[in-house]
Amino acid sequence: MTLDDLNLQEGDWASLGEAAGAIRQRVFIDEQEVPQEEEWDGLDPQCRHFLAYRGSQALGTARLLPDGHIGRVAVLLEGRGKGVGRALMEAAIVCAQRHGHSRVVLSAQTHALAFYESLGFIAQGDEFLDAGIPHREMVLKLSK
Repeated sequence: MTLDDLNLQEGDWASLGEAAGAIRQRVFIDEQEVPQEEEWDGLDPQCRHFLAYRGSQALGTARLLPDGHIGRVAVLLEGRGKGVGRALMEAAIVCAQRHGHSRVVLSAQTHALAFYESLGFIAQGDEFLDAGIPHREMVLKLSK
């Protein structure tokens, strides 16, 4: 698979939620054992959502909250290590710039710190647990 094979979609929860929710269910709830009540936080209707497809298969998702936080970045096993996460992050960053944010923030699982650092994010603060998984806050300053 190449990045040319990917189709990225941006939209609201009403249009992308079914596919995005299925990916998050598999990655966060099934694989990582995040409790459902923590995953489904009620914020999805307020967010911009991003989906990465190869053909008709949705491989990954991410969301951008109105305050400039990126979250719920999830890529199915078959899409990992193939540029899907990077494409989703780049789309979310561009969307944040388009909406006038001067920075984006995310809570990164510590195993993914190097991935986010490769996009220019800088870790801040101490490690903390979210849903029992070690995380760190990360910030990316955006150019205007």
